[in-house]
Amino acid sequence: MPSNDPLLQPLTIRHLTLKNRVMSTSHAISYGEDAKPRERYQLYHEEKAKGGIGLTMFGGSSNVSTDSGSVFGQLYVGNDDIVPHFREFADRIHRHGTALMCQITHLGGRSHWRADNWLPTVAPSRYREPSHRGFTKEIDRHDIRRIVTEFGDAARRCREGGLDGVEVHVHGHLIGQFWSPLVNRRSDEFGGSLDNRCRFGLMVLEEIRRRVGDDFLVGIRMAVGEGREDGLRDEDYAEIARLHDRSGLIDFFNLTYGRIDTEVGLAHYMPGMHVGLSPQLAAVAAFNQNLTRPVFHAARINDLATARYAIQNGIVDLVGMTRAHIADPHIVEKIERGEEERIRPCVGATYCSWQRRCIHNPSIGNERTLPHRIVPAAARRRVVIVGAGPGGLEAARVCAERGHEVILFEAASKAGGQVLLASRMPLRRDLIGIVDWRLAEAERLGVTFRYNTYADAATVAAQEPDVVIIATGGVPDRMEDEIPGAALAQTVWDLLEAPKAAQGTILFYDGTGNITGAAAAEMLARQGASLVYVTPDHFVAQEASYLDRPFIMRELYKAGTPMHPDRRLRRIARSGNRLEAIFVNEYSDAEEAIVCDTIIVEAGTIPMDELYLDMRSASRNEGVTDIDAFIAGRRQNLPLNPEGRYEVHRIGDAVSSRDIHAAILDALRLCQNL
Repeated sequence: MPSNDPLLQPLTIRHLTLKNRVMSTSHAISYGEDAKPRERYQLYHEEKAKGGIGLTMFGGSSNVSTDSGSVFGQLYVGNDDIVPHFREFADRIHRHGTALMCQITHLGGRSHWRADNWLPTVAPSRYREPSHRGFTKEIDRHDIRRIVTEFGDAARRCREGGLDGVEVHVHGHLIGQFWSPLVNRRSDEFGGSLDNRCRFGLMVLEEIRRRVGDDFLVGIRMAVGEGREDGLRDEDYAEIARLHDRSGLIDFFNLTYGRIDTEVGLAHYMPGMHVGLSPQLAAVAAFNQNLTRPVFHAARINDLATARYAIQNGIVDLVGMTRAHIADPHIVEKIERGEEERIRPCVGATYCSWQRRCIHNPSIGNERTLPHRIVPAAARRRVVIVGAGPGGLEAARVCAERGHEVILFEAASKAGGQVLLASRMPLRRDLIGIVDWRLAEAERLGVTFRYNTYADAATVAAQEPDVVIIATGGVPDRMEDEIPGAALAQTVWDLLEAPKAAQGTILFYDGTGNITGAAAAEMLARQGASLVYVTPDHFVAQEASYLDRPFIMRELYKAGTPMHPDRRLRRIARSGNRLEAIFVNEYSDAEEAIVCDTIIVEAGTIPMDELYLDMRSASRNEGVTDIDAFIAGRRQNLPLNPEGRYEVHRIGDAVSSRDIHAAILDALRLCQNL
């Protein structure tokens, strides 16, 4: 029956009718091989098509020219070799009733001369982008004519490949650099007035339209503003949009907001949990009043309420839920089935932007070996899991989906493990969605939970299991075996388990450089603590996402936090009623002392593996997990001890100190074929 849901209404643009109002915008997921969208890349997008999405765009910043070198894993559409891959890709997506478009661009000064062919990069004037750092040459008329033709050639390849349209990326790339008076200082017909600065981009669009005709969609991705006083003003962007709207050359606008040429700008442009939900929607709503063409937009629109609001109120014609579809590519299908509560949430961890994986959907990018849909087992088995952190919950969910009887023991009074602690940090609170979704799924599937139970070998064996999965996690490494006086220090766990007002000077030693320590330090800085930050790494938060680190650094600088990189902790001792930490400089070997009131150490975790060690000798597999089968997604089958009564495996931090994604990936790899 027809639905009244705004998200499920069709949208017709020129000759193309999209079956609903939900899309995935183009992004550089870096799954290409030889700069082409081969099987892995295609399967990643096909899963969204299987899940019912109306349009999936791909090829974030696909390069049209040899002097637009790949600096973040883009595709290359600069020769005809790409066409057969496009045809295969289009056939794969179209069989599900989903439309497919590619984004094309010339990066201009956003590339670097060391990339790909080691060619000089070009921009309207001599320019060095802060982010990618390569100096450009001033583009000449020959380059302009060549690149205009190359855009047309690239668009023609998209059409010949059976795609439904093409999107030209403007903002911050070569066309947008022509728009910007900060980059474009020319005095010829391509510089000066706004019309002149738009000339190159319009030449590109004219050539594209000439090459693809009127029955192929063409759009642009542009900003509605940058949030800065210099450069292009908001009213300039509005006039540029009106100019393109009147031109008749394009069929849609894909609108964004902010800067992409600095680390801080990009962190706002691609918002994570520091920024909040749908932060650009109000600016797009105001800007849309200038336009008559359909408008697309995506920027952390993760929830269906906001997506429906945006469509219902005419703010956008097509709502981009790109990262939401990385977390769950079956969103539309679940809406249609009335199962919205089962949608796996995007928690805004920015893991996809940094690691090209979803923090809690390990099937993304691994569709061939880790399918999104769990297949029922041929025979029902009894599976006992110990530990209800993210790895244990994922193991319970997958095993229950397989049809097994699942019993899960947890020593604490509730599920969540280390994620419960992490979510106590105000700006990491959305991580709890990782636990909540799995807990709801496990309960729906009939998993038996036994909380407040410290399960030993006898307790587990009494359940007569076929398979035992140890997901007991780890405990903080207090460095007591390597640092004299380390027992005087606290850990991040201590900080979060028993929060109290900061008193005196806190020395925070971050021995890992990952988000755990950095986020804890950020929290202390926000609380007004007198903080000193020390790390053996080259810089603060070295292993944190480039979309999280700017916010962490902002708070540390605002708080006036002294930051000391390249210092390794050597020992801790009492100094009167205070503490003294001795560090050694990684380069000079000089010792330095810092006196403080409290020391907090972050050094990862030590596996809680006692139960595993107790049970492995009685197991059929002697506690060994077949790594080759694990990687390939095959069933475990190592009968090393024929007398064994069960299999036993350990996952996550019960093996070694890693992260949320690793624990969930371990669980899915192990359990999908149990």
